[in-house]
Amino acid sequence: MLEGWDFVFIGLAALAAGMINALAGGGTLVTFPVLMAVGIPAVSANVTNTVALLPGYFGATLAQLKDLKGQEKRLWFVLPASVVGGLLGGILLLNTGEKLFRDLVPYLILAASLLLAVQDPVRAWVMKRAGQHAPGELAERWAAIPLGLAAIYGGYFGAGLSVIVLAALGITLEDSLTRLNGLKQLVSFCVNISAAVFFVFSGPVVWMAVLVMALAALLGGWLGGRLAGQIKPTTLRWLVVGIGVIVSIIYFVR
Repeated sequence: MLEGWDFVFIGLAALAAGMINALAGGGTLVTFPVLMAVGIPAVSANVTNTVALLPGYFGATLAQLKDLKGQEKRLWFVLPASVVGGLLGGILLLNTGEKLFRDLVPYLILAASLLLAVQDPVRAWVMKRAGQHAPGELAERWAAIPLGLAAIYGGYFGAGLSVIVLAALGITLEDSLTRLNGLKQLVSFCVNISAAVFFVFSGPVVWMAVLVMALAALLGGWLGGRLAGQIKPTTLRWLVVGIGVIVSIIYFVR
C-alpha cells in the first residue's frame, strides 16, 4: 500500500519526466525506477508507467499533426503494425512473470540508456539519408516489419521507443526528418495506447499513482516548454543517460 510520501516521490519523478521529455526525451528512465523504489512490483510499475505517460504521447502527436498531411497512404501499414505490435508487447509483458521481468529490468534500463545516448547520431543519419534518396525509392510497405518489431518492444517496456521508431522509419521510408518525426510521434502514441488499453483491462494498474503522475507530467511538460531556450537538450540527455546507467548498475549488483 502506497503512503503519502510515496506519492510525493512519484509526483516529483513524473514532474521531472515531463520536463525531460519536453526537452530531451528519456523520462521513463526516471519514473520507472522510482515506482519500483516505492514498492510497486516491476510488472505493475511498468504497466502503471505506460498508462500514466500516455497523455504525453498524445500531446506530442497533436503538436506535429500538420506534418502528417500527405502521408495518409502510409498510415494503412504504419498504424496496424503499431497497434498490433504494442498489443503483442503488452501481452508478452503480462506473461513474462514478475521474477523474470525483474531480472530483465537492469538490461532493459541499460539498453534504453544506450538508445537515448545514440539519439543524435540516429537523427543525423536519418537527415543524411533523407537528403541522398528520392521519395518512393524503397517499397514503403516493408516499413511494417521493423515498425512492428519496434512496437513489440514499446508495448513491452517502451523506454527509448522513439529512437527505435525513427531508425526504422529512416531505413524504409524516404522523406524529410520533420515528416518522419511527425510519423514517429503517431507511431509511438499508437503503440502506447494499444498497450495501455490492454493494461487497463488486464494489467495491475496502480490508479492513484497514474493520477498523480499524469498531472505532474503535464505540469512538467509545460515547465519544460518554458525552459526550452535555457537548458541545452544534449546536456540534459546525457544526464538522463548517466542516471539510467547508474540505476542499471544498482539493479545488477542487488
